[in-house]
Amino acid sequence: MKEKKIFIGIFILLALALVSGCGCKGKSVKQYDLPLEVWGLFDDSDVFSDIFDTYTKINPNISHITYRKFASDTYKKDLLEALASGQGPDIFLISHTWLPGFLDKTYPAPDAILNEQRFRNNFVDAVISDFLFEGKVFAVPLTVDSLGLYYNKDLFNEAGITAPPQNWEEFVEDCRKLSKVSSDGRILQSAAAIGTADNINRSTDILSLLMLQNQTEMADVNSSQATFDRSVNRRGVSVSSGEDSLKFYTQFARSGGDSPYSWNPQMHYSIDAFTEGNLAMMFNYSWHRDTIAAKASKLSFEVAPVPQLTGNPAVNYANYWGFAVAKNKKISNSGIPNSAYKPITDEIRVAESWKLLNYLTTRPEQSLSQAATAVGIKNTIASDWDPAKIYLQKTSKPSGRKDLIELQKTDPKIGVFATQNLIAKSWYQADPESTEIILAEMIDKVNRGQAGTEEAIHAAAAQVSQLMSR
Repeated sequence: MKEKKIFIGIFILLALALVSGCGCKGKSVKQYDLPLEVWGLFDDSDVFSDIFDTYTKINPNISHITYRKFASDTYKKDLLEALASGQGPDIFLISHTWLPGFLDKTYPAPDAILNEQRFRNNFVDAVISDFLFEGKVFAVPLTVDSLGLYYNKDLFNEAGITAPPQNWEEFVEDCRKLSKVSSDGRILQSAAAIGTADNINRSTDILSLLMLQNQTEMADVNSSQATFDRSVNRRGVSVSSGEDSLKFYTQFARSGGDSPYSWNPQMHYSIDAFTEGNLAMMFNYSWHRDTIAAKASKLSFEVAPVPQLTGNPAVNYANYWGFAVAKNKKISNSGIPNSAYKPITDEIRVAESWKLLNYLTTRPEQSLSQAATAVGIKNTIASDWDPAKIYLQKTSKPSGRKDLIELQKTDPKIGVFATQNLIAKSWYQADPESTEIILAEMIDKVNRGQAGTEEAIHAAAAQVSQLMSR
C-alpha cells in the first residue's frame, strides 16, 4: 500500500511538472481556465474531494470543481429553476426515469469521449436502456440499485423456515406460515409488506417488478403508449400478464378464502413495521440497510435476492441516478486576462464536463488515458487509480459497472444488490411522479372494491398513455 501511494505521488508530480511547462518545449499545456460545478444528492462533498482534486491535477484546463449537495424533496424544483435561468450547474444528477423530460435540457457525450460501444461495455443493461437515446449517451451512473428481499431471521426461525423464498410459490407458502391473524381479523404479525400502496415504501416498484418478471410489455416500441394492460398471445393462449401481476400483488391485502393475507392499509409504514420486528419480509433497496440498522440495532435480519417467477428469465427492478451535462448554461469570460487563455465556449464546457464524467464513472484504462491525452499528458497517475471504485468503497453502494460488480459479488453487505443489478430492468416513464401516483391509485381502487383488476389496469394504462403523448 505504501509503495502504491509513492507510485501515485511520483506520477502526479510528473503531471505537475509537465503542466508547468517542463519538457514541453516552452509551450504551456493549459489552454483555458474552466471551473466546473456539480450538483448531487445523498453524498457529502468529502466523498468526492480526492477524486476531483486528482482530476484537476491531470487536467490543468480545469481550475476547480465545486460540488453541491441538495435536499431530495426540493432538488428537482431547484434544478429546473436553475437550468431555466442559465445559472445552473455544469453537471447534475437525474433519476433513471427522468431522461424523457430532460432531453431538451442536456447534452449527450461526444462520441470521441464516450461512445455507445464503450458505454455498453461498461454498464449493466438497465443503464443502457435508461440513458442511451438514439445512439447517444445522456447520463452515466456511479451506482445502481435494485430491489432485495429483507427478512427477519428470528421470525423465520420461529416459523421453521430455513431459507428465504427463491420463487413466488415459496413466497406465498412462507406468507401463510409467517402471518398471524387474530380471530377478529387483525394482523398481529405480518409475513410481508405487499398488497397496498400508501403504507409500503416503493410499492409501485414492487408491482413493476412483478410485471417485468411476467414479461409484460410496459410500453410500445415507440414509447408513445402504455401497453401493460394488453393481452398477448403466448403459445396460442391469450395472457394478460399485467393484470395477472396486479391480481397477484393485491391478493396479499385481501382477507378470507385461501389468499395469503398479510397486509392492509392500517398497518404501520413498511420500514417502521420491519424495524419494530412485526414484519417478516420487506422489499427494498440497499440504501435502507443502514436505515434499518440505525433504527433497530438489535434486529436480526438479512437480505436475499427477490423471488423469481418460475419458468421465466430472472428479472429485478432498478432504481438509481446518473450524472448528466447541462444545456444552455450562461458562460462568463470576465476576469480572464486578454490573450492569457482561450475564451470559454459552450462546446469547450460540454466537452470538459463529459471528460470529467468519463474519468469519474468508466473503467480507468479508458477514462484516464483519454483524460490525459486530451491535455497532452500521458501516464500521469497509477493505472489502478479508479474513481468509481474509490467512490463505491467510501459509500458502500452497489455498482452499475460490470467489472466492479464482479468485485462486489461476495460483499456481505451489498453483494446481493450488486449481483442482481446484472438482471435489473426499468421501463420508460414520461412523467415518473405522475406515473407513480396513477399506479398507486390503481392498486387502491382494487383494494377498496371500486374497480376490478381489468377495469383498474385499463384506466391506469390510459392515463399513463396520456402522459406519454404530451
